[in-house]
Amino acid sequence: MCGIAGALDLVGHRTFPIDRAVAMTRAISHRGPDAEGIHREPGVFLGARRLSIVDLTGGFQPMANEDGSIWVAFNGELYEDDRLRRDLIAQGHRLATRCDTEVWVHLFEDYGEGVFRAARGQFAVSLWDRNHRTLHLARDRAGICPLFYAERDGWLLWASEIKALLASGLVAPEPDPRGIDYFFHTFSASIRRTCFRDVHLLPPGHFVRAEAETGRLHEVTYWDLDFPDAGDERREENPEGLIEEFEALLRGAVRRRLRGDVPVVSYISGGLDSAIVLGLAGQERRSPLPSFSVALDRAGPDERSKAAEAAEGLGSPLTLVEMSKPRIAEAFPELIRAAEMPVMDTACATLLRLAQSVHSAGYKVALTGEGADEAMAGYPWHRLHAIRDRFKARFGETLPRLGREWFLDRISRDPRGRNPRFPVRGARVAQQELYDMLGQSRCRVYSEGMWALLDGYDAYGADMGIAHSRFNRWDPLNQSLYLGYKVMLPGLLLAGKGDRVAMNASVETRYPLLDEEVVSFCASIAPEYKLRGGVDKWLLREVARRVLPAPIGERVAARPKEMFRASLSRTFLGPHRPAWVDQVLSPESLRRTGFFDPEAVAREVARRRWFPRITPRQGGMDLSLTMVVATQLWHHSYCGGGLCELPTWEAPSLSRSDLSIPDAAAFFPHASAATV
Repeated sequence: MCGIAGALDLVGHRTFPIDRAVAMTRAISHRGPDAEGIHREPGVFLGARRLSIVDLTGGFQPMANEDGSIWVAFNGELYEDDRLRRDLIAQGHRLATRCDTEVWVHLFEDYGEGVFRAARGQFAVSLWDRNHRTLHLARDRAGICPLFYAERDGWLLWASEIKALLASGLVAPEPDPRGIDYFFHTFSASIRRTCFRDVHLLPPGHFVRAEAETGRLHEVTYWDLDFPDAGDERREENPEGLIEEFEALLRGAVRRRLRGDVPVVSYISGGLDSAIVLGLAGQERRSPLPSFSVALDRAGPDERSKAAEAAEGLGSPLTLVEMSKPRIAEAFPELIRAAEMPVMDTACATLLRLAQSVHSAGYKVALTGEGADEAMAGYPWHRLHAIRDRFKARFGETLPRLGREWFLDRISRDPRGRNPRFPVRGARVAQQELYDMLGQSRCRVYSEGMWALLDGYDAYGADMGIAHSRFNRWDPLNQSLYLGYKVMLPGLLLAGKGDRVAMNASVETRYPLLDEEVVSFCASIAPEYKLRGGVDKWLLREVARRVLPAPIGERVAARPKEMFRASLSRTFLGPHRPAWVDQVLSPESLRRTGFFDPEAVAREVARRRWFPRITPRQGGMDLSLTMVVATQLWHHSYCGGGLCELPTWEAPSLSRSDLSIPDAAAFFPHASAATV
């Protein structure tokens, strides 16, 4: 993977200044430490930082087609580019490298906007068509690779990270209270709104067409997850055939993600998902992959023995990264700077250190088991939702509704905290109680100024991106899974736990369980193959029993999911807390940002210090206070500093020699000759 950046003039044919162009690419140098490239012509600039994985010497970016009329800067991987390359050559295209970046320009020549539907892989791509003076920005279906954009001073600016937009000098780091509020509802980022005012995230499965001559932008959905109507899902009299088909799809997905000219490693937690990925990868390579895992202290679930057991059972050499509550607190400021957003899940800090360990060991690519819980109903709330539905079927809706109202009133009676509606009327998804609890908990910390800034903002509207027209046709379990694909997967697991922490350490993470064929298969099958008699991920567990050697296959197949999150009181409020915690939570700092009520925050902090054990009601408050800490730290890092003694993010400083980068056209003689 790489990092990309660029600018398009929406009001004329201005040349983007070289110092701004270089500053944007240098701001994301961690995403691509191996090479740097830019291309400028009147009206447009494309830039790239390269992490060399395929065709180590021939993949210079940006790249052009034969006549230089189409240029591309690309972050990610195309997983069928060998086949696509053969097809393109057969059709008369000339390709000079083995790099998948070059495939994009020729596919775009043949398919136009249809290329995004045809592409298989993880990607964020920018394509400039000089003849039609149009720019396309596109993002993969799951949202693995990020792509941000903003309009300033007649320029459309885009980049893999917001840092590059800020480094342009055109985008000021102003907070968006609505972007912050979205986090307090879902503990995830929105698929389109960021915490920076008027800085947008392109949603997964979307592309933007920008017309330079008219200055118009058109956002298009090229893919969205779909399920069969309830009752029409795929069912087999004998599930053995489904198990075999699922195994074949998983093998293919893992095989495609082993591609590259550098070694590949795998994350391992000791759980089901990562064990299947590691096991299948070793079988495909005919040699076990090295594995990396986090070893947590005794205060939380310690996966040390389980990870070691799984790695040993699969013959994988294991590297353990030691983590503790103090180490999580120590890593948290670095996490916030990497993520460019408040992060409520403290486990993200462990993944930051895990990626750094992979990089320190000399690796660039890591496989992960992320995505199985979304596809196969692997979270605790899916099981609880099924139990609640059985209760409602027997006793009716009245008792659950009254219980919910009583519980929310115990958190706060402020009506402003109630989620006004779910996007689809009448839907009650598995995550609803959790989101209700989070939404109500913010009432205990928000300032009156924050409520005024929100001005009735509804986080359950367009920023969540639910497809209203199809939702009610699906089985309730599939409705919940769809919400997971829309909210937690792209907004947390692929962001704060995925791309942002991994690429901060120059490590590309690959996701076999988010393969297009795997996702489509899981969406098509009946709910009882996902959640069966209280057993989540039932079909995946059956595959594990088939493909993993005994006894580890049976052990991981029977192992329940464990979710780690270091508690607020032990991580940020204990006697050994870092000095910056008290500084960002001081009344002066809270009044400076204006989001939170200093007296209310002080009361909640005191309560958590005196009563560190988490009850169900306190769980939402624990998450909300962690979010207060994270928001204050984010504001300090990016919006002016002054809240604590920690360093803030700064744009890279440039010397005169930094501005002497040759244009990418110099590396493509045919393109150079055609440059206008």
